Amino acid sequence: MSERSSAEPRQSEPAAAASVVPFPGPRSASAPPPQVAFDRNELRTIFNLYGRMVAEGEWRDYALDFRRDKAVFSIYRRSSEVPLYRIEKDPKLARRQGAYAVVAATGLVMKRGSDLARVLGVLEKPLRAV
Repeated sequence: MSERSSAEPRQSEPAAAASVVPFPGPRSASAPPPQVAFDRNELRTIFNLYGRMVAEGEWRDYALDFRRDKAVFSIYRRSSEVPLYRIEKDPKLARRQGAYAVVAATGLVMKRGSDLARVLGVLEKPLRAV
């Protein structure tokens, strides 16, 4: 009887087959994007307004929310409150009423349209003579 010593290498058992996850290919034109988001130019327009209002002491905090159906930029006076305004981008409404909307804290749609800068004009303070 020949016993194996612990120094002898053992026959290795066949390794379990690794699962291969294919790299996702290009999305088809009909497939919706996984979530709606603001692009760089839209965020620049929103943050320009937000920065001016923060400098005036009107606004203090914001939140971004990207969902499957819409993107929301919420504006707060204090972070513990409900948002004063919500800037929403809903691509499903782009052909009908416009993709952008400014919604007040009460849920009232203040302005809706397809041009973000014009829609944000409702939040701009009117110019006054000094």
